[in-house]
Amino acid sequence: MTDGDQRYDEEGEAPLGGYAALATTFAAGAGVFAAVARQRGLRLPDRVPPWDVALLGTATFKASRLLSKDKVTSFLRAPFTRRESESTANEVMDAPRGGGLRRAVGDLVTCPFCTSAWVAGSLVGYYAVAPRAARLLCAGLTAVTVADWMQYAWSWTEQRSEG
Repeated sequence: MTDGDQRYDEEGEAPLGGYAALATTFAAGAGVFAAVARQRGLRLPDRVPPWDVALLGTATFKASRLLSKDKVTSFLRAPFTRRESESTANEVMDAPRGGGLRRAVGDLVTCPFCTSAWVAGSLVGYYAVAPRAARLLCAGLTAVTVADWMQYAWSWTEQRSEG
């Protein structure tokens, strides 16, 4: 077997141990939540209404973008990433840095798709514990999403009218 056959990726840089640590942390968090909820007698909802799923989904989308792409949250990503460029809509493009767990966290916090699993897990847990408060938080994040789309519509209309 050649050395190339031993590596997971072409460059041999995928931090598989770091990914395993993150997956273990996520699973352990879900397990601890379930154990504590059961111990405290938390009654989970029998069903989640479609409206709440839509609200949770939209809030997950927005919170994931805020955490992984927003300039203002750069301080959270900075220990694990470096700035590569600025994008449209005041978003930034960061790249992971370092190796091992640091690189794995950098990969996580620069990817809104990856971050969304963690955000959704947190919001769903919050919804299970305090549904009214979770709905209010999700409504706020959804309002920001609607405002973003309105900003895009305004800019588009303005550009069209100016020719």
